[in-house]
Amino acid sequence: MSKILYIEASPLGDDSYSIQAAKAFLDARMADNPDDELDRIDLFDLDLPAFGRPFAKAKMAKMFGQELGEEEQKAWERVEELITRFKAADIYVFAVPMWNFGVPHVLKQYIDFLVQPGYTFDPSAPKGETGLLEGKSAFVAYARGGEYKDGQERDPYDFQKSYLEAVLGLIGIKDVQSVIVQPTLAKGPDGAQEALEAVKKQACELALSQY
Repeated sequence: MSKILYIEASPLGDDSYSIQAAKAFLDARMADNPDDELDRIDLFDLDLPAFGRPFAKAKMAKMFGQELGEEEQKAWERVEELITRFKAADIYVFAVPMWNFGVPHVLKQYIDFLVQPGYTFDPSAPKGETGLLEGKSAFVAYARGGEYKDGQERDPYDFQKSYLEAVLGLIGIKDVQSVIVQPTLAKGPDGAQEALEAVKKQACELALSQY
């Protein structure tokens, strides 16, 4: 039995191409592994505060072994709460649309809470060995309005997939599978639906063969 944390970074719900692809993966995975436990986070409903002054001061105090004031302590408890929930999972599933060549702001905000020294990575470890979440895996469903190159020759405008994979690698999650629904706009509704159906099939195959 595995614990799956499913993270939605689109506000469009069932109209989201990335969410539809992620759910195809989840449906196949859960049908084949009915004992798995599923935890879902909709980042647009999570009501994250800005990582502002009390959070930044608390982070610096923790890094240098200093005592936290009352405001900083309360802020840091929220950070630890989010990290604890995240680290409890064995498998991560993300639904991530491309916004302005990158990821939606809520996902970046969430990552800023999660990626903390001593909690999810070790800043003193050798380069490439910093992650504290080794042994976990991830599946990411990306969606893009246009068409972007993937593979060894990364598209210079892709700050979506490259960014998220870099973050996951930093914290030790290097077993990452992904699918990409594209283009969702450039070829109209019919082209988008055709791309989605192909990706949903691919997601189901990954759910049954890779995890």
